[in-house]
Amino acid sequence: MKVLIVASFNAGKFNSFVTEQAEKLKNEGCEVYYFGIVGKGFTGYYSNRKAYIQKIKEIKPDIVHAHGGLSGLFAVLQNKVPVVITFHNGEILSPSVNILSSLGATRAKFVVYVAEHIRQLSYYKHDHYTFIPCGINLSDCNITPYEEARKALSFEPGKKYILFGGAFDNLRKNFPLLKDAVSLLPDKDNVVCLEMKGLSREECTLRMCACDLFALPTKSEGSPQALKEAMACNCPIVATDVADIKHLLGDIEGHYICKFDAQDLANQITKAFTFGKRTNGRERITELGLTNDLVAKKLVPIYKEVLKRQ
Repeated sequence: MKVLIVASFNAGKFNSFVTEQAEKLKNEGCEVYYFGIVGKGFTGYYSNRKAYIQKIKEIKPDIVHAHGGLSGLFAVLQNKVPVVITFHNGEILSPSVNILSSLGATRAKFVVYVAEHIRQLSYYKHDHYTFIPCGINLSDCNITPYEEARKALSFEPGKKYILFGGAFDNLRKNFPLLKDAVSLLPDKDNVVCLEMKGLSREECTLRMCACDLFALPTKSEGSPQALKEAMACNCPIVATDVADIKHLLGDIEGHYICKFDAQDLANQITKAFTFGKRTNGRERITELGLTNDLVAKKLVPIYKEVLKRQ
């Protein structure tokens, strides 16, 4: 089965969760091809249509799998190949994008939502759908023992390190709330907050292994990949109850849910520091089937179902 992956390519590369998922499809017998969309807005996206149609003529895919609602709208601008769309959360963050993404969904053959709230908030709810969060590659989340990781990063003895789940300047990830919470801690001068901005996958993983806490006081998410990777590194976690975060964390010791309140977040941080151990987050990831190998095994039957309905 030939699968053409369609997604934004504006950063000069695809999002890692797109390619990592797609590459695992090869293990399920799929031939995987890529088409990157360069441009923004309807005009920018539409300018890629000629090259897209040519790509379809060249490789003759059985299925087009688009990631993102706007990529999905673009992908259905042809009627020769059935389209599957994965909605990741950006589709519901503004009314205009929600409308356009929903229009694309009306012509798709199947929609995959990475979390239930995305379908609930979408203007058009596709009849053929399922919920499949994006997975991670456990092989990319190698665990370095805590003390060894701290030494490798030259962390200061006696200090507590918090890895913030994004860039400090990403307002949606909500660093100001974490900053306010840390200011309320009795030992605040010995707490260091680090960000993930500009780091490679290996550098992020090492920080997750070395830090005392992964904090994600986010305002909105689809199904957060960084949180899953922190779980895979057995890092204690404090996060807000948005999207599927509460479900992901489960009742694992060392995982804490906080309110959008600095004092409550400070209280949960204190609990995590008091816990003072590594978690069983990696086992939870496996239990939930959130590895890309298992996600690929779920996608192929969807492709086959779509082709059967053609």
